[in-house]
Amino acid sequence: MTRIFAVTFIWLSHIALASAANHLPYISRISAVAPDVISIEIQAGKRVPALQQPYSKGILDWVDDSRDRHRWIRQGKDVLGAVVGPKQDVLYPFDEFSGAKLDTRWADSASSYLLKSSVDINYSNGIKPTVVYRKSRPSDMARTGFWAFNWPMTHYLYLKLPKPLKEGTQYEIEFKNSSISRQTYIHNTRNVRSEAVHVSQIGFRPDDPRKVAFLSLWRGNGESQPYNDGLPFAVINSKTQQIVYRGKTKLTRSRYEAEDAYKQNYTGADVYVMQFDDLKTQGEYRVCVKGVGCSYNFPISKDAWRNAFATSVRGLFHQRSGIELGPPYTQYRRPRNMHPDDGVVVYHSRTPLMDTMNGINARGTAKDNFSDLINGKTSLVVKNAWGGYADAGDWDRRIQHLNSTRLLLELAELNPQYFAKLNLNIPESRNKLPDLLDEAVWGLDFFRRLQTPEGGIRGGIESMDHPRHGEGSWQESQTLMAYAPGFWSSHIYAGVAARAARILKPYDAKLAATYEASALKAMNWAEEEYKRRAHREMPHQARDDRNLAAAELFRLTGNETWHRLFRQTSEFHKASAPLKKWQHHDQTEAAFVYVNTPGADALIKRNAEMAILREADESIRIGQRTAFKWTKRNAWAWIGWGNLTVPDASTLVRAHYLTGKRQYLDAALLATQYGAGANPLNMVFTTGVGENSPKNPLVQDQRVSSQQPPEGITVNGPLETKRQLNHWLAKLFADEIYPRHALWPTAEAYFDVYDFAALNEFTVQSTIGPNAYIWGYLAARK
Repeated sequence: MTRIFAVTFIWLSHIALASAANHLPYISRISAVAPDVISIEIQAGKRVPALQQPYSKGILDWVDDSRDRHRWIRQGKDVLGAVVGPKQDVLYPFDEFSGAKLDTRWADSASSYLLKSSVDINYSNGIKPTVVYRKSRPSDMARTGFWAFNWPMTHYLYLKLPKPLKEGTQYEIEFKNSSISRQTYIHNTRNVRSEAVHVSQIGFRPDDPRKVAFLSLWRGNGESQPYNDGLPFAVINSKTQQIVYRGKTKLTRSRYEAEDAYKQNYTGADVYVMQFDDLKTQGEYRVCVKGVGCSYNFPISKDAWRNAFATSVRGLFHQRSGIELGPPYTQYRRPRNMHPDDGVVVYHSRTPLMDTMNGINARGTAKDNFSDLINGKTSLVVKNAWGGYADAGDWDRRIQHLNSTRLLLELAELNPQYFAKLNLNIPESRNKLPDLLDEAVWGLDFFRRLQTPEGGIRGGIESMDHPRHGEGSWQESQTLMAYAPGFWSSHIYAGVAARAARILKPYDAKLAATYEASALKAMNWAEEEYKRRAHREMPHQARDDRNLAAAELFRLTGNETWHRLFRQTSEFHKASAPLKKWQHHDQTEAAFVYVNTPGADALIKRNAEMAILREADESIRIGQRTAFKWTKRNAWAWIGWGNLTVPDASTLVRAHYLTGKRQYLDAALLATQYGAGANPLNMVFTTGVGENSPKNPLVQDQRVSSQQPPEGITVNGPLETKRQLNHWLAKLFADEIYPRHALWPTAEAYFDVYDFAALNEFTVQSTIGPNAYIWGYLAARK
């Protein structure tokens, strides 16, 4: 029978949800956002999650797989759900939706509210607001039928009052003609959290030279909440309740000012910064703005970045394929998946990854991600094909994932003593390697197992389509195929394996020698294959990864053959060469390798280092223009797919490592603030970090097993609003969101909704690994 996972602990929560009466909209929080504006958050509706259940085909049942990859169970015109697993003996039904929608016409009327106070004479007889503003966003998605959806919603109501509220005073709020009961609100802006005050929930090291918070609010149809420059703020010790720092707000960017080369403003509100760089005493704090309210609590601690990094890098552990996940290593549970000992078969495809749209489409013919791979399928079985990391919400394991392995190895090289002591609570924690190297080796070992006797490296393993609805990875029912060896994947592997061999030597000389031999074998095979296709025009990525592999092998072996190849393919013969030029080259990684290589060519080394510093200086200039101090390596990169949630600061930290100059550290620290919670949503975009992180990332295993998300998943986050509007989910919730979707500023337009891949998915190589790299550098730096 196909395994149904975690039925025992899931059913308890399901029964509790299902037995609860349909709840009416309720107030989840009341706070101030200005002396004369209070914010009321209302939750309306709840998803009751579908749960897998044993299934035996009924007389009237039939499987409809004619529309797409999914397999729907139909009884006449009714759809019961999706059948799951190779044996089709599990049913994944539909969600249920509990609760009622908020009457927004009632909510938008000032006559619906009355504020009274027995202390504040201005409110002794009861006063209604002068105006009510609103923004309403979906907080989840309930799929209640084959093409039926309901939307749990969070509504933010902003009541503009005719008189400012008095500090420390109690008010009664009546909700006229509503089932919502009278609420008591105490206006205490030294204690009550306000949506308008934003700070990193990671916190700061005492010696972090930049410590900041921000003040801003977009009120939906009320647009930007006006604040004055120079408002008093205080940092308060949350344990002693003593003020430890005082300062004043300063405008960083008005809502009318452009933030980048596209002349866009992404916040839609005036943004003010609050600096408290000089606060170095360890403790738990909050930032409070007079008359407005406070931020989430945050630590100042020598372990602030360490704790965040440990959670972030464990996102890789939670994406491991081929092992069971669960205690004592994690509270997130998942059976062993994609393992040959469980009967999983992987077939050889004649198609290399580089020739498909999942690679660099060097010679692909299809217009989708899978056809070229499928067209090359054979009946040959690839042995011992397991391990690696699931890419994202789906389960492919591709050579691009070695970007994360490379970054983990770099961290271990830059500060080996720090990471040698770090315990990540993984199954290998008791062996002789540092845990960080164990995690790096996990990703690399997968591709070494896929190495052919001749030396070629397969590009990875892929299902014939995206996951089927309702299936967990351990229930995969689609055919699995391994890409054919290709020179692009072999060059990538050779470079990372060479780096691993060099860094592993002090810890495990035998394993280091194994990787050195494997890297050389892969490189020699790749070079022969490259020559066969060198006459063809090919994407620059193929040339760049060859150049990087040569740099890594020269640094490992000192062999002039690889040095010569690197010099022949390097862009840095020119003093003006950038690290990256669109559609021409990207030798960012090779530049940093080479400037740290003994015996390097002095001219090329100098040019490579200057390219790093020029890009870092440009990142500083870009960050100075943005309201929340995020930055981009490229001024023309558009916002989305992780470049707000993941600090785009790798060049900044490398410049800091090379020069020790504080300006690069300052900019890197500021660039991390947005993804760490100092943003308009007050959300850390990495699961398990801080008090508010995504609940519905696109992790199908989590969804079908109805668990809390695994820790360490850094989601894509905000995407330019105009690029969201045609997504199928955006069209479905268009009538629920308010104001209309097109009017939402990009910084506000993140919706924690499963299946909205552009916002809520991620990848091992583009979000999890790079985020861990920056946080790890800030944790370990001296």
